[in-house]
Amino acid sequence: MKALITGITGFAGSHLAEYLLARGDVEIYGTYRARSRMDHIAHIADRIRLVECELQDREAVEKMIAQIKPEHIYHLAAQSFVPASWSFPAETLMNNIVSQLNIFEAVRMADIPCKIQVACSSEEYGLVYPDELPVQETNPLRPQSPYAVSKIAQDFLGYQYFQSYGLSIVRTRTFNHTGPRRGERFVTSNFAKQIAQIELGLQPPHVYVGNLQARRDFTDVRDVVKAYWLALERGVPGSVYNISSGSTRTIQEVLDTLLSFTSAPVQILVDPKRLRPSDVEVLLGDATAFCEQTGWKPEIPFHQTMRDLLQYWRDTLQAQARTKGGG
Repeated sequence: MKALITGITGFAGSHLAEYLLARGDVEIYGTYRARSRMDHIAHIADRIRLVECELQDREAVEKMIAQIKPEHIYHLAAQSFVPASWSFPAETLMNNIVSQLNIFEAVRMADIPCKIQVACSSEEYGLVYPDELPVQETNPLRPQSPYAVSKIAQDFLGYQYFQSYGLSIVRTRTFNHTGPRRGERFVTSNFAKQIAQIELGLQPPHVYVGNLQARRDFTDVRDVVKAYWLALERGVPGSVYNISSGSTRTIQEVLDTLLSFTSAPVQILVDPKRLRPSDVEVLLGDATAFCEQTGWKPEIPFHQTMRDLLQYWRDTLQAQARTKGGG
């Protein structure tokens, strides 16, 4: 089977590539851009086929799809950092919506039997009232960021192209996911990197934080990418599914878990720049529909996810230090 992963150089994309390689029955293609960082896939680069493609370029996308003729497309490429969408709202909307439209149109023009998974987001739900928890797929969408609006557009375009053209599209609204390689701008990874830097003497013993009271539903990225595979293998085209653990933790609990793995003395300092213009207080997902349809369930415990994430930053920073030191 030929599978195309957009955003293969990113966090989830690299883990999905590893998962598909481990299956042993998938020929993997992945898109990248000239400025993409390759460190997440360096260890598997010789086992995947990389295609340079700007997804906002319609002709380039049409050419790529016509040449590869993928049977599965996992559309993960996006501007996915919520705070950046406040600073660059137009760019976020253009990137996330136009890229996906180009993929849909290319598949339609090529007239190939292809299943497409669209990586949507729990951020679409936005403002959720206490009596709506845990959030089901039928919950109203009340977005609170330009990023969330862009994801709603991707989500509904997936539905529309299924209805209008019969494209085999499954949409997944993934709640917070984390693990090794998570971008350092995201809270779990940011904390882990700061702790690793303190351990190595690279920063003063202060961990800078934002809102520690927000509650989030975290799943390990390695469980999430299995869900993406199952979405296309067993999900119903035209459907939308939550992917979540079904339990929440405050950001304070995330920090405390990470600190339990270090002996370094640390002081916690609130950084006003880390506070958002508006924040979703609680995100708790109900993934019952997906679990019942596909048999998926999260398996990696949260403490292991945090331990692996902290170790990732220790290893990464030590490797950078060796490179700078000439060995």
